[in-house]
Amino acid sequence: MPKISRRDFLKLTGMAGSALLFSCSSKQSAQPPNIILIMADDLGYETIGVNGCVEYQTPEIDRMAANGIRFEHCYSQPICTPSRVQIMTGKYNVRNYIDFGILDPDATTFAHLLKDAGYHTCIAGKWQLGRDRELINHFGFDEYCLWWLENKGQRYGNVGELIQNGELLPGGKGEYGPDVVSDFLLDFITRHKEERFFCYYPMMLTHSPFEHTPDQDEYDPDLEGWLSELDNFDDNVAYMDKIVGKIVKHVRDLGLAENTLILFTGDNGTHREVVTEMKNRTIQGGKGKMTNAGTHVPLIGQWPAVIPSGTVSQHLIDFSDFLPTFCDAARVAIPADLTIDGQSFLPILQGKEVQGREWVYFWYCRNPGERPLYIAARTKQYKLYADGDFYDVKNDPLEEHPMPAAELSEKEKETKQMLQSVLDRYKNARPDHLQ
Repeated sequence: MPKISRRDFLKLTGMAGSALLFSCSSKQSAQPPNIILIMADDLGYETIGVNGCVEYQTPEIDRMAANGIRFEHCYSQPICTPSRVQIMTGKYNVRNYIDFGILDPDATTFAHLLKDAGYHTCIAGKWQLGRDRELINHFGFDEYCLWWLENKGQRYGNVGELIQNGELLPGGKGEYGPDVVSDFLLDFITRHKEERFFCYYPMMLTHSPFEHTPDQDEYDPDLEGWLSELDNFDDNVAYMDKIVGKIVKHVRDLGLAENTLILFTGDNGTHREVVTEMKNRTIQGGKGKMTNAGTHVPLIGQWPAVIPSGTVSQHLIDFSDFLPTFCDAARVAIPADLTIDGQSFLPILQGKEVQGREWVYFWYCRNPGERPLYIAARTKQYKLYADGDFYDVKNDPLEEHPMPAAELSEKEKETKQMLQSVLDRYKNARPDHLQ
């Protein structure tokens, strides 16, 4: 049989395969949706009002949840690059993570698969996955406006080093970085409103430095420049929420809301200096840690044609699940020779009664070749590390008290054994060239 390209493979099999997937759907759109993924930077689960936060105001994201779905158990990696690699490729880091600030040039991303299926693709915001502007098109994005692509520069007031579709923007004229990149995203949507589009918006907010925003009286772009005050964090969250609302409104004003899937999440836990008050507890930010505070992130979605309003899901989700979900929603077949670890959560968005995931897996090392290396698997309540430490993370979220084997109940023993089988499954999954 002659070899065919990925593009031809998708043309030949994408729609036919999806007919089987969608034939029994209880609720679905007539056409594949537009897709927008928004991912805030350093924003844990506890920072969103609808998740129980009483410290910050997030009315736009809360409204998304009221009109769509809120997940209570979505898990990322502890820091940005590992999370970004995982969410873009649908693979656990054990398979393809090279080093901090790098995405494997041979990786297949969700943008590749959607672009091959006819979507117009765009990325705007923070890159930090390789210092070469040629990489963006290489990874499947038609257009882009990105910070931290070749040089870091200022991300907020008087933003510097933004590169847009191959050109360095002049900057230094009072621009506020999050406004520049989000306005580019809105323009892209407007230009492609008659076509299918996929937008990935890895936000610059709410990562430190915690500078003033244009909505604060103290804001002066000429005086910002790495000015960081912890008291500004709540204003940073508010401005992040405002931009999310701006995107949702723009889609609605263009008449595209009904069949546009918008998902909002965070790339990892909140900055460690940030302490957040929730209705029933206080959360110390855990960015960089393997605890809930470092990996438990918000996930809110809306898609009026499909998602029942006001849905709250207890299903487990991790960052490997986004790629197969987008392909499922877009009715795109994943090539048979592409190994992924994720599971589509489209049936959950459709309101179906499904079992979903029983576990999620973590392989985390900021700089491979160095230590520490953390390997773990978890359910909603329990977590098992490769070194044998077993925790009831529901009742011990800081993981201070490993559970002695002799004191486990029969159910806990079964759970631990199941999680051990997950760890064993991935024990030899790391490619030789990445060892």
